[in-house]
Amino acid sequence: MTLEPLIPVGEEDNSELQDFQRRFWWTLPLTLIVTTLAMFGHKFGWFTMQTQTWVELALSLPVVLWTGWPFFVRGWQSIIHRSPNMWTLISLGSGAAFVYSLVATLAPDVFPDSFVSMGRVAVYYEAAVVIISLTMLGQIIELKARSQTSAAIKSLLSLAPKTARRINADGSEEDVPLSHVHVGDLLRVRPGEKVPVDGIVTEGQSAVDESMLTGEPIPVTKRVDDKLIGATLNTSGALVMRSEKVGAATMLSQIVQMVASAQRSKAPMQRMADVVAGKFVMVVVLVAVVTFFVWGIFGPEPSWVFGLINAVAVLIIACPCALGLATPMSVMVATGRAAEQGVLFRDAGAIEKMREVDTLIVDKTGTLTEGRPAFDKAIPAPDFTADEVLRLAASLDQGSEHPLADAIVRAAREQGLQLAKPVDFDSASGIGVRGTVEGRRLALGNTALMAQEGVSVSSLQADGERLRGEGASIMHLAADGKFAGILAVTDPIKASTLDAIQTLHASGLRIVMATGDGLTTAKAVGAKLGIDEVHGEVKPADKLALVERLQSEGHVVAMAGDGINDAPALAKADVGVAMGTGTDVAMNSGQITLVKGDLRGIAQSREISTDTVRNMRQNLLFAFVYNGIGVPIAAGVLYPFTGWLLSPMIAALAMSLSSASVIFNALRLRR
Repeated sequence: MTLEPLIPVGEEDNSELQDFQRRFWWTLPLTLIVTTLAMFGHKFGWFTMQTQTWVELALSLPVVLWTGWPFFVRGWQSIIHRSPNMWTLISLGSGAAFVYSLVATLAPDVFPDSFVSMGRVAVYYEAAVVIISLTMLGQIIELKARSQTSAAIKSLLSLAPKTARRINADGSEEDVPLSHVHVGDLLRVRPGEKVPVDGIVTEGQSAVDESMLTGEPIPVTKRVDDKLIGATLNTSGALVMRSEKVGAATMLSQIVQMVASAQRSKAPMQRMADVVAGKFVMVVVLVAVVTFFVWGIFGPEPSWVFGLINAVAVLIIACPCALGLATPMSVMVATGRAAEQGVLFRDAGAIEKMREVDTLIVDKTGTLTEGRPAFDKAIPAPDFTADEVLRLAASLDQGSEHPLADAIVRAAREQGLQLAKPVDFDSASGIGVRGTVEGRRLALGNTALMAQEGVSVSSLQADGERLRGEGASIMHLAADGKFAGILAVTDPIKASTLDAIQTLHASGLRIVMATGDGLTTAKAVGAKLGIDEVHGEVKPADKLALVERLQSEGHVVAMAGDGINDAPALAKADVGVAMGTGTDVAMNSGQITLVKGDLRGIAQSREISTDTVRNMRQNLLFAFVYNGIGVPIAAGVLYPFTGWLLSPMIAALAMSLSSASVIFNALRLRR
């Protein structure tokens, strides 16, 4: 096969297909004429037999030397590189038929009388040219089918815009090719245009359609400081963005590269097929040699002619192209289908392994939940109001970078509360924050911080435990040494999670949750979702140990996570499933990435895995059965009983049809 680029390109290179089509169609009339002469020339007496031989030679030369030249080159390369393959057999079979016929035409006297038929030494130019033409037709069909298997990559590449509107330092604007955009450039995205690269909004507000990435049809509102993803569609307002990732670093480029890498990789089943195919070629050559001599010594006259023709038929029909195509075609189609559903397989081994998984470990934050904490409620202590508790806490939290603090500040601003600037802000590591707001000394954190402040939280302790039982994180607020109230922040469970868990349970998976959150909160979430086993307050090393323990018990384990803390367990699991909404470290550690961050993708990946392995087995079974039946018939084992012999031309047709059947069976996976 010709080399293919490691990094896919949008414009497909069809030069090989065009070259093969040109060779095939220009010489197909010559093949038909040679075949017609061989079959009917002696009946109509158009030429003397000697003249007909020379006419067949003249017409066969362009077919063999021009159309068949790529096959002979590849056959020779397979020999010098000691890598026998389908081209070894094709070049040996068609070459043997042509060289024998050439010698019979140029020096017929070297052959014994037994080789003479109808006044000339029998020639088989028609076998050589038909084998080459049919093989070329099979290659054209295969090349066209291969282009269909990469349709997913082409559709992904077509999503990216070709240009971007750049805002220059002097305020002028110009349209530039996407390749000219650099990190830090300011870009304008007008209504109806696609976002050119990954970046962040600096001006404006708009609804952006991210369905190409998430599959959700509802546009997402984007404001200043929100992230934008390249190739998504700006629907309404005008935006100004700062580019952060360009070229190969964009999410779209990474998705394309991951799909392409998976299509190039080999499944364990394919590696076995490659080994079998290599040994198979040598066995076939040996069978062909034995066929030639057995027919030559023991066969009816002209015995050596029968030996040659049957040996050529063995070489052609036993071509391992169907065996070689059986698994890579399935892998290519499956990865393309998965990519269209937002499931990215890093390699073919993950496709084959996913169907065997019986235990799934999931992280909570960002995997089962949105990963974006949201303020739930404030419960005031006596002498305080809920709005006052929220306003004071949000004012203090303006100095904190913690996600929970961000949720509180965002909620206060959305409610229109007037926030004050904190003074003497101090972060008490791991337990909360302190500071002064409007002259009042505030402390916001967990019960450990309240104990340090000498503040009793017993008046709302029952409320706190109830909220924790519902899966919320609780913070306590004290003002001037007096308990002011509690604030609950929740990380909402994704809308798709419950359906995903039910689907995974129905497919026979045992689901285990392992999270760094408190055990009470973890159990509350686990109970809501019907998770089989819950582990709370676990560290990265604990998740890794959990994977190892389950594997030692004989389970095939998949791990789903989105954070840096999940990376060791993702790498250790039999199949690591990274959420596409998570960190780069997590995605680099997993064999599967769910672009949408939706656990339902795991059920889809298992379905694709099952379908693909079944398809590969069908292809391999067909290839083995085809060769197991075809080779003995071609060798002539049925001749003593039925008088049947297999023409090399029929063998070439059967060989091409076997490859086509494997290709079209693999293409069924697209549905």
